[in-house]
Amino acid sequence: MKIKTNLLLSVITVFTLASCKNEAKQDQTETPTDTVVEQKQEFKNQAHELVHQMTQRVGDYSKLASKKDVVYTYTYQTPDGKTDIITEKYIFNGELSYGAYQKHERTLSDLEGLIEQGYDGNEFWIKLNNTPLNDPAALKKAAFNRPTNFYWFTMMQKLLDPGLQYDYISEQTINNKAYDVVKVSFDPKNEKPSDIYQLYINKETKLVDQFLFTVMDFGRTEPMLMVMEYEQVDDLLIPTKRKYKKSNWDAEVTDAPWILVNWTDIKFNNGLTKADFKK
Repeated sequence: MKIKTNLLLSVITVFTLASCKNEAKQDQTETPTDTVVEQKQEFKNQAHELVHQMTQRVGDYSKLASKKDVVYTYTYQTPDGKTDIITEKYIFNGELSYGAYQKHERTLSDLEGLIEQGYDGNEFWIKLNNTPLNDPAALKKAAFNRPTNFYWFTMMQKLLDPGLQYDYISEQTINNKAYDVVKVSFDPKNEKPSDIYQLYINKETKLVDQFLFTVMDFGRTEPMLMVMEYEQVDDLLIPTKRKYKKSNWDAEVTDAPWILVNWTDIKFNNGLTKADFKK
């Protein structure tokens, strides 16, 4: 009887040990799959981190690109009252761009009728009243306007593009608001001077309330000052009201009149295709 009892205890012990080993193995195999390791965002410096925080506030490029495309009205008015009114269309993947100038008092003002500009991913083109133009000056205008207008719309997100350089300039108070001043510059290509953006990031809201910029394509090394107001469109904050004029690197405001820019009727996910951007 004693022998039987000992045998029974031995069998129970073996099964218990085996069960514990199996549970241990199961724990070892399940733990890694259940653990999510988050990759820490790496920043080049403080200025880079501040720009990243700003994009999280307005909506980063992945959020913008998830909208697929956008259509909106672009109104541009110079101090003399001359106005351009353009229907802008973009596909974010490939940066395709189209503009229909319903009114063009400052852009190719010598032409009459509907001006259309486009970039289909390979070619810049321009048409007048549905007839293609081959004039070099007109084509040059399209080659400048199409990527420039696209960039202005996506700028806040694209300030995190690869290859950018970030420098922290200073803290500054303007109209009782505290700002971090950050310089963003581009790696020069073929020793060609590139544009500079000096951002004034509101410490409280994390938004860029204003920025200084150069336009090296036109040889403008002295900065222009852009001041902006934001509008909530879907889950993005878009700087839809903008005005700018000549300034200096201290962002001093003069009595000179502003150039006014407004983006209205912004609609995402319109089902645009590449065919919509062909000449």
